[in-house]
Amino acid sequence: MSTRLALGVSLLLGSAGIALGGSLTEDLAAAATEGTTTLAFRYRIETVDEDAFERDAFASTLRSRLGYATRPLHGWSLAVELDDVRHLGSDRYADTRNGVTDRPQVVDPEGTDLNVAMLRYTGGTGTELRLGRQRIERVNQRFVGGVGWRQNEQTYDAISLTRAFGKEAHASLAWVGQVNRIHGPDDGIPPADLDSNSQLLDLDWTPDPRIALNAYAYLMDFDNADALSNRTLGLRATGSQSLGGEWKLGYAAEFARQADHGDNPVDYAANYTLLEVSVGLPRLALRLGHEVLEGDSTAGRAFRTPLASLHLFQGWADKFLTTPNAGVEDLYVAVNGKLIGADWLLRLHDFRAEAGDGDWGREIDASASWPIGKHYTVLLKAASFDAEDLATDTTKLWLMATASF
Repeated sequence: MSTRLALGVSLLLGSAGIALGGSLTEDLAAAATEGTTTLAFRYRIETVDEDAFERDAFASTLRSRLGYATRPLHGWSLAVELDDVRHLGSDRYADTRNGVTDRPQVVDPEGTDLNVAMLRYTGGTGTELRLGRQRIERVNQRFVGGVGWRQNEQTYDAISLTRAFGKEAHASLAWVGQVNRIHGPDDGIPPADLDSNSQLLDLDWTPDPRIALNAYAYLMDFDNADALSNRTLGLRATGSQSLGGEWKLGYAAEFARQADHGDNPVDYAANYTLLEVSVGLPRLALRLGHEVLEGDSTAGRAFRTPLASLHLFQGWADKFLTTPNAGVEDLYVAVNGKLIGADWLLRLHDFRAEAGDGDWGREIDASASWPIGKHYTVLLKAASFDAEDLATDTTKLWLMATASF
């Protein structure tokens, strides 16, 4: 821990009324022994059939997660969490660290990682302070998230503060000193970590049950990845309206403006827009959306999302983890619901270039998830990308089982 951070912790401890006294040892012992332990396992089979490779990828991986959080003491608590990812069987896929190059990528490298190690303060009314390694997931994770789909989750070495202002508004501010990416824990190419000097600000306001507003300013500066540094300012609105009976109409609208930041060598500006509408019942819903990330056919000038949980957007085949130079327009329609005890989703994408007349291709995504009792879940999932002017035809299949205690 840096000297400045240690001094800040000392001052905060003093302001919270924690002093070195005779009962402190007993209080600390009670907080530690009365804490909460969590244990989880996630086993997954992932196959990739990609036309760019003669051989398919087959990955069998197990993630084991152990966590512990102390009981709060004067509003302070400590949380730690370890992740361990193991390959079960031979490496018939490229994980970015195992040296395999003749098969498609499945970015789940082996290793044991300190996922969370943070000091948390919740002693103030409506205030939460976190110091150390932590998860940061902003709004729908389109710009800042944890990439929770991959076995090694993305976490942040940061100082973050959240403050509520009544029931209608709250603000979230974070300074990020390092991003611990999904490619770790061992370093390599791509780098396991991003050296960061980034600030993340969100302001949320719900003036009415039918509308929620989110304004954000993300100043991302990466010392070892200058080309990813950017300044993104945006506004998002979501809400729903009853149509009578159990029918509901939902919507989402968003606009963001991005420009170069820090030592990014490219001078650029690009926009992001989203329009989405849904209609449905509690057990069945239809959603139609149009998402645009601008580009101009020049390398390095397209809209960037380096900290996003990218698997959640623009198709599960993961063909748009990096925005093409000409940008991307994603017109999609999705149907989701509950049937025979499972949560189902079917989604169709049509991808095109934002600049020029490029036709990137189409994709079909489908999934079914079954909860089994309180602790277990089974997931079946598939993605099929039909390429036109970008990438190659790709089919991915997943079978995943989770257990959480």
